[in-house]
Amino acid sequence: MAKPQVVLITKADCHLCADARDAVGRVTASLGLEWTEQPVDQLPELRERYAEEIPVVLVDGVQRDFWKIDEVRLERVLQRAMAE
Repeated sequence: MAKPQVVLITKADCHLCADARDAVGRVTASLGLEWTEQPVDQLPELRERYAEEIPVVLVDGVQRDFWKIDEVRLERVLQRAMAE
């Protein structure tokens, strides 16, 4: 079973980011996966690319959701990725 790479892109003082952390944490924990957080404050190229969409969830480098994270959709995406 493949282990997809899950990255949550966030920024400082982002009220949606706390909710996104919780959502990603719940979904990945239920599937036995880990995830990482990448603050755009540290990488100007990410800040430029995702400026208006943060928080953003990437699965294996592909943007899968932004702003309000849909836990059902994220779980479905991760299950598909794990089955590959």
